[in-house]
Amino acid sequence: MAEQLLLSDMDVLTEESPRAVAPPGLNAYSSLRAAIGAFEVYMQQQGFAENTIKAFLSDLNILTQFIGVGTAIGAISTHDLNRFTDWLVRERGVPCNPKSLARRVTTLKVFFGWLAETEVLPYDPAAPVVHKPVMTPLPQILSDAEVERVLGVTQGLRSGEKPDARPHLLVTLLLHTGIKKSECMNIVMNHFDFSDPTQPVLWIRYANPRRLHKERKLRLPVWWPAVLAEYRAQYQPQEPLFSCTARNLEYVLADVAERADLGHTLSFEMLRWTCAVRDYRAGMPADKLRQKLGISKITWREVGTKIARLAGPAL
Repeated sequence: MAEQLLLSDMDVLTEESPRAVAPPGLNAYSSLRAAIGAFEVYMQQQGFAENTIKAFLSDLNILTQFIGVGTAIGAISTHDLNRFTDWLVRERGVPCNPKSLARRVTTLKVFFGWLAETEVLPYDPAAPVVHKPVMTPLPQILSDAEVERVLGVTQGLRSGEKPDARPHLLVTLLLHTGIKKSECMNIVMNHFDFSDPTQPVLWIRYANPRRLHKERKLRLPVWWPAVLAEYRAQYQPQEPLFSCTARNLEYVLADVAERADLGHTLSFEMLRWTCAVRDYRAGMPADKLRQKLGISKITWREVGTKIARLAGPAL
């Protein structure tokens, strides 16, 4: 019988990042140019993706064209920002589709939200600006019945004539932790901590110092170390948990999907989303789930909405 996914028992032990600190010398009288420069440093320190940094700086450069590069940031009001978004759509003379507008509003909210959080500004002028995100299609997830079929297949392979614990190890790891494919491939044996048999733990580590804020500690089911022991006896991995390529593991998942007669593929991303939705349904607090998935508050705005929609009743 497949182990039950006791999602309410899963835990993430990551602490929230410390409160942002105002850059030296930056205050409400500082110019928009100075604030943008400090914001760029902040984004780099926080490990924002390079494409995100470029996009945000491009959006803020457009803001300087409208408001003036030397304008004091404390003089910028909500009315000014609403005029800016209207100018983008109606007067700038450059097409601004809904997706571009939504991203630029997000940029305003992140930038001025940071200035307010660090108390450079007494309030966030971008908070009231209407934000209408353009949603991409919802990802596909496994139903509860499909999860049981998948686990039935992996358990069968685990206890078959030629026992193979790898499919069960991989699927249960992804279903319980919701980690990304790249994070899965970077796991090495010393990332596991089984010193407390009642709380086995996986550390998600990053070698890049700019990604250290994504490191987190995820609790595993109490029965999972036994599956790992079987896998190690069969495959004898050295340092990396998986010595094969990610493509090879994708073939493993594809084989499981075929054996389970899903009628569709099974992927790392699908299992990650399935984990998130099941955690949400089990009552995991939103910010705890965000930390478990290792995503920023910016990304969570869209991801959290999608998870809530996927977790809702079918129409």
